[in-house]
Amino acid sequence: MVSGLESIQLGTVILIVVAGLAAGWVDAVVGGGGLIQLPAMLLVPGISPVQALATNKMGSIFGTSTSAATYYRRVRPDLRTALPMAAIALAGSYGGAALAANLPASVFKPIIVLALIAVALFTAFQPGIGQLTKLRHEGHRHYVVACLIGGVIGFYDGLIGPGTGSFLIIALVSAMGYAFLEASAKAKIVNVATNAGALLFFVPHGAVLWGLGLLLGMANMAGGYLGARTAVRQGSKFIRIVFLVVVGALIIKLGSDVWQDNLS
Repeated sequence: MVSGLESIQLGTVILIVVAGLAAGWVDAVVGGGGLIQLPAMLLVPGISPVQALATNKMGSIFGTSTSAATYYRRVRPDLRTALPMAAIALAGSYGGAALAANLPASVFKPIIVLALIAVALFTAFQPGIGQLTKLRHEGHRHYVVACLIGGVIGFYDGLIGPGTGSFLIIALVSAMGYAFLEASAKAKIVNVATNAGALLFFVPHGAVLWGLGLLLGMANMAGGYLGARTAVRQGSKFIRIVFLVVVGALIIKLGSDVWQDNLS
């Protein structure tokens, strides 16, 4: 199965396109598009979990690149922070992808669920957070914190994936003091790098289903463009609300995965 399209029925193809479009929109606003896209990928007959993860990254890089470009034109995020953070995140994502091929994600899911619950509570009970940019660090320390965030979350993206954009945004808001809109713009630049880092591992190992990945990518691009424009137009308050909804959905999804893993 080279392209991934050989044995898919038309209904499944339509579902994947719709999932890619929706995932691109969600990813552009607050991250977490993998919550929609990855389960749709697993409906493809005969696909392995590694192929699903790799092809998901192939589709996502189209959407994150489009939304990153849209954000950059309209928000003009500070590249002096975003680019070093992205470079470290790329390396972290490559390492996570390498580990994903050898270690089940179920090992890490309980930790991720607890982290997401903490993030949701923190955001819900801090209504003023992320409304305005008030940087918490200056000089060398600012860049060190940014690179640490990039490395840790990049590793997570290569290993598991769903919720990466949400983790990036909340880290940029809470640990660094950015407004939600500025954080979303930077997160998309870093997210391009994390997708690229994972693909640097997956492509040489033949895990990407190219036809399916390109189809997913086109849908993701459209969703990413629309989502970025919506986020810029609506501002930080809107992003915060969507963020809480997506994080809640991630908690339910990953929590149910942990529950099923414990039962089996």
